[in-house]
Amino acid sequence: MDVDLFRAVLRRQATSVVVITAGGPSPVGFTATSFTSVSAAPPLVSFNLDRGSSSWPTVEAAEHVAVHLLGRHHEHLARRFSTSGIDRFAGTSWTPGPHGVPLLDDVPAWLVARVVHRVPAGDHAIVLAEPLLGAHAAQPHPPLVYHMGSYHSIDPLGT
Repeated sequence: MDVDLFRAVLRRQATSVVVITAGGPSPVGFTATSFTSVSAAPPLVSFNLDRGSSSWPTVEAAEHVAVHLLGRHHEHLARRFSTSGIDRFAGTSWTPGPHGVPLLDDVPAWLVARVVHRVPAGDHAIVLAEPLLGAHAAQPHPPLVYHMGSYHSIDPLGT
């Protein structure tokens, strides 16, 4: 399939938006739209990352990562963590979390997960991880989604 057609077709799929972080000498973080649950027993999640990404060397070596689900008011985080060539944590409110992973403050939900497998897949890698810890806001938040090359929000809660 032609790459341009492939991308045009996939732009029509609405996806959730998360920020993945990993610890290390210099913590890394990036915006992902490929996050999904894989299995309930045992709990497994996955995300994809370009192996040419500046975050890949840290994620390739990481034993643990954090996944932050973003709400409609977090487009600034999605944009910041998708921008190349900047310190993505500068000016961002976060704390060191379990296993040394950075945890972003004030997100609707997060997971800390142990990386169990990395599968090469073309120019990307599929990272499979086992959630160990997590938290979520007491009240549900409308999610941030990505569709047709831009961020949107849906509000199934009518808030």
